[in-house]
Amino acid sequence: MPMIYKEVEVHVDLYDFDTDDLIKELKSRGVRITAEDSVKELVNAIWAKRRLDRDFSQDLDQLIYEVEDRIL
Repeated sequence: MPMIYKEVEVHVDLYDFDTDDLIKELKSRGVRITAEDSVKELVNAIWAKRRLDRDFSQDLDQLIYEVEDRIL
């Protein structure tokens, strides 16, 4: 039996997919999802502590982990 290949062009918009479905797909591909709000909060905390000349190394370590998924 001969094999037949057919090429089809499909137009898809990301708005056609639910956010939860997109997150599941990214996680299945090994992509780490970082909440933008938590990163903003960490940057604000680092900024505030730096202004007051306080130690912000723990917050900085947490920020690096959130963004890079690495521990120092």
